[in-house]
Amino acid sequence: MGVALTRSAPSYGGGEPQPSPYAAKPWAALLSAAQRAPISPPPSVLHAFRDAVTRAPGRTALAYFDGRIGYAETDALSDSVAGHLAARGIGRGDRVAVMLQNTPHFVLAVLAAWKAGAVVVPLNPMYKSREVGHILRDSGAAALVCDGGAWAAYLREAARGSDVRIALTACDLDFQTRDDVRVLTSGGEPRPAHADADAHAHADADADADDLTAVARAGHPAPPDPALTAADTALISYTSGTSGAPKGAMNPHGALTHNAARQVAGHPLAEGAAYFALAPLFHITGMVCELAACVANAGTLVLAHRFEAGVVLDAFLEHRPAYTVGPATAFMALAAHPAVTPDHFASFQVISSGGAPLPPALVERLRSAFGFYLRNGYGLTECTAPCASVPAHREAPVDPVSGTLSVGLPGADTLVRILDESGAEVPFGESGEIAVRGPQVVPGYWGLPADTAKAFPDGELRTGDVGFMDADGWLYVVDRKKDMINASGFKVWPREVEDVLYTHPAVREAAVVGVPDPYRGESVKAYVSLRPGASAEPAELSAYCAERIAAYKYPRQVEILPVLPKTTSGKILRRELRERG
Repeated sequence: MGVALTRSAPSYGGGEPQPSPYAAKPWAALLSAAQRAPISPPPSVLHAFRDAVTRAPGRTALAYFDGRIGYAETDALSDSVAGHLAARGIGRGDRVAVMLQNTPHFVLAVLAAWKAGAVVVPLNPMYKSREVGHILRDSGAAALVCDGGAWAAYLREAARGSDVRIALTACDLDFQTRDDVRVLTSGGEPRPAHADADAHAHADADADADDLTAVARAGHPAPPDPALTAADTALISYTSGTSGAPKGAMNPHGALTHNAARQVAGHPLAEGAAYFALAPLFHITGMVCELAACVANAGTLVLAHRFEAGVVLDAFLEHRPAYTVGPATAFMALAAHPAVTPDHFASFQVISSGGAPLPPALVERLRSAFGFYLRNGYGLTECTAPCASVPAHREAPVDPVSGTLSVGLPGADTLVRILDESGAEVPFGESGEIAVRGPQVVPGYWGLPADTAKAFPDGELRTGDVGFMDADGWLYVVDRKKDMINASGFKVWPREVEDVLYTHPAVREAAVVGVPDPYRGESVKAYVSLRPGASAEPAELSAYCAERIAAYKYPRQVEILPVLPKTTSGKILRRELRERG
């Protein structure tokens, strides 16, 4: 007797085929003229980068603590790395894995790989040996760019049995002199001198790896232009593997530039604006919404290695960025920092959230405390980051039935539909699987034709997310299909319960999972962390939810943890909590 999330909506009548209400793109009426206007993105981010070098060679391209690297210098440094890769046999279509934090090395490595005609395989620096080894072997990567300490500790061994024959290592102390100990860790090794531009193996790397900074400064001649096209694969981005082994989504160059160009057209940022890389660049959100969009706008990309709330807030004051995007959990951490003030956010024109659900209560809490509106967005690796977002001139509505905050409006070139289990469209207002079609959708998964056929029937992405769209075109994401809890035959979506918990003044983070129950089959359990200085008892939080949602939805069990487990991109790991029981 499953009960679905429902609301009043028109039904299709009669036996005649009905025109698709989604194909009419009702959301287009709510977009600005700039957001509806046609765009002509360049074939690749490399083309956009070279255009930025021509327009503003002296402008700072990369800011890293007290270090500054101009566009022309970034071009020359990445040319030298590309020349080194080409001389070692890397060419068109070869795969170069890049496993780094948000440092200048990451950008130089990505640009260099593309200049050599290669495909970038971004890797999460938190991956362990087994995870890295799988992706290196699956992608057939011929080169690996990584932290020198990690190479010596475990990556050299992880690369055994793969096709990796070239390793470039990086030291996070390069390209700056501040040496902020909160995030920059050299493992006790002295700063590499780089006196010999052809030196191999900087202080914390093994002898079979070359130092990326030394290679960049060696002045190697750039390889011939690979003449990249929009259809060529730019990235093989591996999914997080929450429902099996990670799969490599093949993001074309044109998908990156399309989303980057749409973002530049839709945001009121001046050319050359500063973009703060809050999301990790190895994640598709950081790659597209920060790196690619910044390059498309000839802007300055501000890097701070990895997320540490105090470091990020200091960077906000130092660099006065106009744009950033990150998960809700990052903004929770920033808001909880004892030194935070409204002035930290005063320079921003657009602040976006992506990669994890955004509770409406958090949006209002941030606005009242710090004066900025956090704009929601929705996307997946398979659609090269955003396929819906809240336009800069609007605010997202909250669904009155479920209390869910809309993730925004699809773009002018994007078609989003809501489908039932048979693949048929459901009426506006009814829940089903979100399907996406557009120029940002990838053609498939690397080496997995069967998975590609299942996930991309006729080129349309079946996301696995449950959601609905209202008649105006606002999209709402209810939850992942696989996370639905079946309590005594009733469907419970964790997101709805989490949104209620976030309205409690003591709750900082919340995650809801189903746990085995001998009577109900599954029971609802909530894990929460509390705001600094706040207190609450599990029974209090359970009763709080019971007063606000149906009896079968409220969490019978509540466990309070210091922090909830998260991915590097800020998504709370329900899987780990479910295994915890």
